[in-house]
Amino acid sequence: MTGGSNYRGIAAMIASAATFVANDSCMKLAMADLPPFEVLMMRGISGALACLPVLLLLGLGPQLKTGLNRWVLLRAASECIAVLVFVLALKRMPIGDLTAIGQTAPLFIILASALIWRERVGAMRWTLIAVGFAGAVLVAQPGGASAPSIAPLALLVALFSAGRDILTRKVPPHVPALVASFITIVVVMTAAALSTASFETWVMPSRGHVLLMAAAGPLMLCGHFFIMQAYRLASAVVVAPFAYTFTLWAMVSGAVLFGTVPNMMGQCGIGLIVVCGVAVVMLDERQRRREVAAVAGA
Repeated sequence: MTGGSNYRGIAAMIASAATFVANDSCMKLAMADLPPFEVLMMRGISGALACLPVLLLLGLGPQLKTGLNRWVLLRAASECIAVLVFVLALKRMPIGDLTAIGQTAPLFIILASALIWRERVGAMRWTLIAVGFAGAVLVAQPGGASAPSIAPLALLVALFSAGRDILTRKVPPHVPALVASFITIVVVMTAAALSTASFETWVMPSRGHVLLMAAAGPLMLCGHFFIMQAYRLASAVVVAPFAYTFTLWAMVSGAVLFGTVPNMMGQCGIGLIVVCGVAVVMLDERQRRREVAAVAGA
């Protein structure tokens, strides 16, 4: 990768984080007046209407059937649970705190590698897992006077997000990324529709709510596009640490749109999560280089 390509990859990752947080902010603004699952269903409709024409314009319509692959559906199911839990937490939690705790997902992936696949993790990674979870506890502040009682759900979001990322590796390469994204949008939208019909009382959305969701769908699609571009333009080790700008954008959104700023303990926790996440990326890249060098020297 060239230096210019790396810079474009970094810019794409930062743009991805910004558009995803903007999408979440639109949803949180709408949830001030509307039930969370209703908002999620509306966002799903908007996302599907934005995604389907792009699929057809790119000539991917005939490949929609590849999205019925079991790994695509399992990935969509994991994403579905993560998003359903996410909107419940987003309704009551500051967006910055929720996003920060969600950034512990890579630590859950390491934990799964050790417990499920019996991979050797090493003392340093175990330490990072412990410190990262300590950071999550500082953000959530269970038992604190200002702690939202729903904060533990944020860890469930991270857990199922990690499951989604693990299952992504199993998706066959012949399945286009946009097809997998569309299937996920449809699965989440369907689950949200069933949830709002079962557990919520429908509230008629205003023109403002419709406009917010009309923006949220394309923003979500742009987020997926930018993140795919980021990993195509630059190596993972270059762009992955910039995924933690999700937390920065979320804190900006929380302060500007919702007037919420983490207290000192929460800020320390966010710092620990970000540092541990970046350290995990660096350790993985160092291990990959060692393995490459060992193969080359054999």
